[in-house]
Amino acid sequence: MTIYMAEKSSEKQIEARNSLPDELKLIFDEFVSDYRYAATLRHGKPYISYIVLADMIRAGWRLSAKPIKQEMPKSL
Repeated sequence: MTIYMAEKSSEKQIEARNSLPDELKLIFDEFVSDYRYAATLRHGKPYISYIVLADMIRAGWRLSAKPIKQEMPKSL
């Protein structure tokens, strides 16, 4: 079970989340969580442009396939 928004949310994250209609906020939370995890694996720390993620969700982004589990390298 994944808990979303568990970490302290930044002002920019809250602002981006609040720019979305209520029905898209859970999608945003899931996307941020997945992105944070992947960025941390790949780069050691997450840098997230929350407004870009919100823009992508508004543009129609949705997880449409089951994720393929693979080990991600620490860096490219």
